[in-house]
Amino acid sequence: MKSINPATEEVIETHEEHDEATVDARLDAAWDRFESWRKTPMSRREKLLSSAADVLREHSEEYASLMTEEMGKPVEQAVSEVEKCAWVCDYYAEHASEFLQDEHIGTVPGSKTYVSYEPIGPVLAVMPWNFPFWQVFRFAAPHITAGNVAVLKHAPNVFGCADAIASVFERAGYPDDVFTSLQIPAERVAGVIEDDRVRGVSLTGSTRAGRAVAETSGRELKPTVLELGGSDPFVVLDDAPLEATAARAARARTQNNGQSCIAAKRFLVHEAVYDEFVERFTEEMRSLTVGDPTDPETDVGPQARADLMETLHEQVTASVEAGATLRLGGEPLDRPGHYYPPTVLTDVPEDAPARTEELFGPVATVVEVEDEAEAVRVANDTPYGLGASVWTADAERGEGLTTKLTAGNVAVNHVVASDPRVPFSGTKDSGYGTELSRHGIREFVNTKTVWVEDVPADE
Repeated sequence: MKSINPATEEVIETHEEHDEATVDARLDAAWDRFESWRKTPMSRREKLLSSAADVLREHSEEYASLMTEEMGKPVEQAVSEVEKCAWVCDYYAEHASEFLQDEHIGTVPGSKTYVSYEPIGPVLAVMPWNFPFWQVFRFAAPHITAGNVAVLKHAPNVFGCADAIASVFERAGYPDDVFTSLQIPAERVAGVIEDDRVRGVSLTGSTRAGRAVAETSGRELKPTVLELGGSDPFVVLDDAPLEATAARAARARTQNNGQSCIAAKRFLVHEAVYDEFVERFTEEMRSLTVGDPTDPETDVGPQARADLMETLHEQVTASVEAGATLRLGGEPLDRPGHYYPPTVLTDVPEDAPARTEELFGPVATVVEVEDEAEAVRVANDTPYGLGASVWTADAERGEGLTTKLTAGNVAVNHVVASDPRVPFSGTKDSGYGTELSRHGIREFVNTKTVWVEDVPADE
């Protein structure tokens, strides 16, 4: 289980897989810690979370450099990721008490009835490599503060990040075993889910992984949150300001080296502005700097692993062979590292991989549509339903399309993003359950009804 620098192909570190005895000991420790952590006053939990935010900011360059080294994220974007993690910690440090306070409900005179939100126990987080800090903190910040304890199974190529995240909680003063990490491969996850000491599961990853986790969790009757793949449409209407829209489109497709579930992947453009948009968008993609992710001037770094780049190139090649037009890019760069350039495909047949599959890299599929109705049809013609965006000079017109787009997150004149203040979720093959906001913190709690009446008087 190795961490390999995708920019140089050098081995950073080899990690030993935890044996069954180690996993058992860590689950035991997590369960024991839960019994005391759940009784810790909310004010104390919030204060510790605020301290975690301070640690993240104090060590932001250290953590950002580690992300860049392990998975190739451009360093400026890595710094932003650490800052976003600090933000989600600040958010729940300020709002957790409000979101989880008892909710009183009127029933009958003389009765006290309310709903309380109580933690359920250790929750397993199966997390991906593409946002190795953010995905973990958007899970851990709310659910640890709710009184649960976290057990992380991170992607093997970012086990260094997993260790660093554990150090954040240690530096912030958390008790031992509130956050713990397991170094195990994917094939051992089912066994951990089946363990009675694990009471819930959150996964961010592929639809295939989501199905496997859902199957095991369902059999064990354990709650799950699944944030899975996406093939987000970016709808450009005929009145969209093309210069600004094309610039946003290029960033939306290539952020994080194009390796994001909620990246814009299919660009559905009204026929009246199609030619101009394609020209502007292609030039924006061409202008991006591909190179060393440690260089602050780099826009697009390497793909995280060799196999990921190979799969992406196979999808592009198959799409071109099926009839797609290659406007830009389309070949791995001839240099050390897993570099794939910004790529633009047009005239893509409906059954080609660039239309039917998720492209997890800086490859854009541009589709000409006749009108709004066709844009909606093509946007929804996918098994995924994570995010979607509409670009127009008329915000009211764009908002009118939001009810027609099947996705968990729809934005008008705004790039789809996860924000602590609003719920984040998917539909269809993009998963279920909610992260972030007041909605997300209640995913792994027992919603308990309490009904209290006075002792009946003797007759």
